[in-house]
Amino acid sequence: MSSYTIDDLRKDVAEGRIDTVLACQVDMQGRLMGKRFQAEYFVESAWKETHSCNYLIATDMEMETVSGYKATSWEKGYGDYTMKPDLATLRRIPWLEGTALVLCDVLDHHTHEEVAHSPRAILKKQVKRLEDMGMKAYMASELEFFLFDQSYEAAQASGYRNLKLASAYNEDYHIFQTTKEEEVMRAIRTGLQGAGIPVENSKGEASAGQEEINVRYADALAMADRHAIIKNGCKEIAWSKDKAITFLAKWNYNAAGSSSHIHQSLWSLEEKPLFFDHTGKYGMSPLMHNYVAGLLAHASEITYFLAPYINSYKRFMAGTFAPTKAIWSKDNRTAGYRLCGEETKAIRIECRVGGSDLNPYLAFAALLAAGIDGIENKLELEAPFVGDAYGGKGVREIPRTLRAATTEMTESAMLRKAFGDDVIDHYTRAAEWEQEEYDRRITDWEVARGFERA
Repeated sequence: MSSYTIDDLRKDVAEGRIDTVLACQVDMQGRLMGKRFQAEYFVESAWKETHSCNYLIATDMEMETVSGYKATSWEKGYGDYTMKPDLATLRRIPWLEGTALVLCDVLDHHTHEEVAHSPRAILKKQVKRLEDMGMKAYMASELEFFLFDQSYEAAQASGYRNLKLASAYNEDYHIFQTTKEEEVMRAIRTGLQGAGIPVENSKGEASAGQEEINVRYADALAMADRHAIIKNGCKEIAWSKDKAITFLAKWNYNAAGSSSHIHQSLWSLEEKPLFFDHTGKYGMSPLMHNYVAGLLAHASEITYFLAPYINSYKRFMAGTFAPTKAIWSKDNRTAGYRLCGEETKAIRIECRVGGSDLNPYLAFAALLAAGIDGIENKLELEAPFVGDAYGGKGVREIPRTLRAATTEMTESAMLRKAFGDDVIDHYTRAAEWEQEEYDRRITDWEVARGFERA
C-alpha cells in the first residue's frame, strides 16, 4: 500500500507538481494498459472510475483481437469495462516528469462486479480464501533481465541481431562490472524507491549483461502490484537513457535464462509466522508441510501461469540455474522449490520455476491455490531431494513444452475449483493461441538448417 493519498495528489496538482495521472489496468501479459489523464480532471472525477475496451483482457502480445473467447468478441461488439482506481496503489512516478500512477480494478460495465478473468481479480480471490482461513500470504518476486547498450528503437531496426550487451562477461555479484552499469541501475533503484517500492538491492546476474533487482516482500496483492510497476519502470528508465532491457525468459541460446523466483510464506492476520515451528524439522510447521505438498502435487497444473509462452520453456535447461525438476530441497538451487530461512521466523519456500516473463498476479494466484489445496486436504510432504536435481531419476519433472503445460492446466480440477471454469477456459484459449501462432511461423533456425540441405 502506498502512503501517497488522493489528498496528497490534489495538493500536488494545485501547486503544479503533478500534471499527469496514469490510470492503469494489468493485462493478461502483465503489462500496464490505460490512459494518461490531465491531473485536474483526474482529481475532479476520474479518480472514481473510467472506462476501457474489454478486448484488453483478450489479446495476445501483439494486441491482436483473438477469436474463441467467451467473454468478448466481434459478435459481442467489444464493449467497455469499467476501470476503478484502487487508491491504495496511488503513487508518484519520479522518472516521469510531473506524473502519478494508480492501478485499477476491472469491473463489468453493467453490474460493476469484478471481471473474473482479470489478473488482479484472480489474485484477490485467492487472497480472500486465505483471509477466510485466518491467514495472509507474504511474497517477494526477484526479477532478472538483460541490459543492452542499444535503444529499443535501434534493437528493433537491427531485427534484434548483433545486440551489444552491457557487459562482455559473466557479472554475477561482480562489483566492477556493475559499476559501469550504474547510470541505469542507480536510476532504477532510486526511481522505484521514490515510487514507494522499497528496494533492497540490485546485482549482476549469471550471464553477460544480466541484472537482478530485489525489493522488500509484501502481502501478495501489494507485491504483484509492485512487480508490474517494476517491469514497466525498468523499461521506461532504460529507454530514457537510450538503453534497452528484455524480460524474455530466454533471449539467447548461449545465455542463462531470466527468472522470477517467488518467495512465499503464510502469516496469521495478527502477524504470527505460520510456517515457523521451532520444534519442527528445519523449523517447518505442519501447515508449511501441507502448503509445500500442495505446490508439488499441483506443480504441473500451475506451470502455465509460471511459464506462459513458447519461449518460457527454452529456459528449462540443466546446469543453468533454471530448474528442470518440480521437487523441493533444502537451500538447493538445482531444485524447482527451495527451502529458505530454515530455523527462523523468515522461513519460506522459494518457487524457482517462473521466468521473468510471467504475470505476477496469475503466478501468485496459482501458487496460493495449490498451497491452499494442500492445506485443505492435509497433503503429506515428501522427503526433500538431496543432491543435484538435474540428474535426479524418477522424480517429478517440469512440463517441457507449452502444449504439455496447457493440457495440465485445462484438465486441473483444483484450478477449476479455485479460479472457476470460465477463467481457466479463458487462459486455455490464450495458451492455445500462443501455440497456434508459433506453429505457423518460420524461424531463422529452420531456414539456416534446411535451406540448402533439406
